Amino acid sequence: MCGIVGYVGHRDVVPVLLEGLTRLEYRGYDSAGVAALRREGSLSIRRAAGKLVNLKAELEDSPLAGHYGLGHTRWATHGKPTTENAHPHQDADGRIVLVHNGIIENFLDLRAGLEANGVDFVSDTDTEVIVHLVASHYEGNLENAVRRTLADLEGIYAIVVASVDEPDKLVVARQGPPIVIGVGEHENFIASDVPPVLEYTRDVIFLDDGLVGIVTPDSVVVTDHAGAIVDAPAQQISWDPITAEKGGYEHFMLKEIFEQPTAVRDSLVGRVNRRAIEIDLGELNLEEELANSMSELLLLGCGTSWHAALVGRYWIEKLAGLPVKVDQASEFRYRDPLVAANSVACALTQSGETADTLAAMREAKARGATLWSICNVVGSMATRISDGVLLTQAGPEISVASTKAFTSQLTCLYLMALKLGELRGRLSHEAVELRLHALARIPGQIEELLTHADKFAGVAERVAHFKQFLFIGRGVMYPIALEGALKLKELSYLHAHGYPAGEMKHGPIALIDDGVPVVALAPQSSLYEKTASNMQEARARDGFIIGVGTEGDDALAEFCDELMTIPDCLPEFSPLLAIVPLQLLAYHVAVQLGCDVDQPRNLAKSVTVE
Repeated sequence: MCGIVGYVGHRDVVPVLLEGLTRLEYRGYDSAGVAALRREGSLSIRRAAGKLVNLKAELEDSPLAGHYGLGHTRWATHGKPTTENAHPHQDADGRIVLVHNGIIENFLDLRAGLEANGVDFVSDTDTEVIVHLVASHYEGNLENAVRRTLADLEGIYAIVVASVDEPDKLVVARQGPPIVIGVGEHENFIASDVPPVLEYTRDVIFLDDGLVGIVTPDSVVVTDHAGAIVDAPAQQISWDPITAEKGGYEHFMLKEIFEQPTAVRDSLVGRVNRRAIEIDLGELNLEEELANSMSELLLLGCGTSWHAALVGRYWIEKLAGLPVKVDQASEFRYRDPLVAANSVACALTQSGETADTLAAMREAKARGATLWSICNVVGSMATRISDGVLLTQAGPEISVASTKAFTSQLTCLYLMALKLGELRGRLSHEAVELRLHALARIPGQIEELLTHADKFAGVAERVAHFKQFLFIGRGVMYPIALEGALKLKELSYLHAHGYPAGEMKHGPIALIDDGVPVVALAPQSSLYEKTASNMQEARARDGFIIGVGTEGDDALAEFCDELMTIPDCLPEFSPLLAIVPLQLLAYHVAVQLGCDVDQPRNLAKSVTVE
């Protein structure tokens, strides 16, 4: 959850660390800090509670310089978000310094043992235990001290350690949360994610669990915990660092909403040949034998990814005739799940590093399932442990609230559904052709939809004063109602619930009065009339009705207080279009209320702790 940056090389370390932390602040913004070390043997630390701007102000008042060092932006787990609890942490002698992302589960026992040996703690964090352990094991070789410390730890961690006694060296270790090493010319970089290193290098090593890296200006050596050297080749990353900038938009989220046509289009490129009517999902390793021997498909995800999985269930069962189960990854391994023989489990994850999702993936694989993932980050842990992968081509998503990653996941799920349907003999050549041609129009239809963004902003302005919202939809629109409600909750902190429209009369209708807007998803489909009836029931109870319907539906407009329309499309593609007005509604309501759109309170982009 926290963001880590490290640097060793020929530059002044502090500007490099601050720039890297700026690109990682989406991972945590409760506090931040940097440590700068000089080759002659000095160590200086600056820390500040709150957002990174507070640390920058601290550095303006009390500047630092150094040759190597590390930085951290924190999402609090152990201890309040105070300066004392901010990273980096150092040992009692001020010679070893460390940053950490993760949770050390046995830190209380370790702390008690250290205190019994006379160590005084100055923070409430589990992280401070690690740095004192490294100091207790230090005998002139930092990487050996780190390896001995790792043997004491229970839990998950990504750590970077430096010492004044070993200039120009950083030691990094991973067990759970992500760490990458950027390989440059006479300089090297460490970060929790790829964007901070792209300004300097495109060559990146994704450190695997259980490994330790020793990083100097001219070398990167990767070993296991026993010290044996491990081959860890660098991968070349194609992302342009400019894609991590706002590009003139007020917020990253707004920019990423408007990038959805490109994200969907890029997720189709190379996979769909409309002339030959072919779908190539080669990296998924989906062959006809597997498609026909599968007993079920298990979809796993958290939050927005879980909502995408719910949409995928409708598509895959309809088009492929394959039973699909959808599980919230955070709950999967706690219910002793039954995984049938010949099952395939597919995890959906933007980052590929979500702790709950990785744990569910490992559980499914341990129970015999073939493991797939739909992921946005090449080289992430989810992709490395999977038997097959579909990479969403969304590019970096900086805003905490997911938008373009969601529509890219939906695109990949639909392609999977089509391919399964084709291989299982459920879809004719003509049926596949019809859908591929319609799917190819979706990016353009999203672009058309976005030309009406001002209209959605006007709706938001009219409803921002309400305190609670009800989102309803039927069939494949129900997960979109859930996602729309989640976006509003995440961004504006308003109370919002998503329900199947048919369930409204079984309880939620009791909430409806003139103070409750009902956002009803009613594009043209076989369920249109039923949803329209639910809308009229809500209107009869004085609910403020916000409809999402198909362009030209004048009948729907007659009983809506506000109507947001989407282009006409095959009904099964409605989720890819209907989510866009809901994203913009949530965004503009949050802006109206003065909320921090890109970094909502209490949230972090990549949830790498349980």
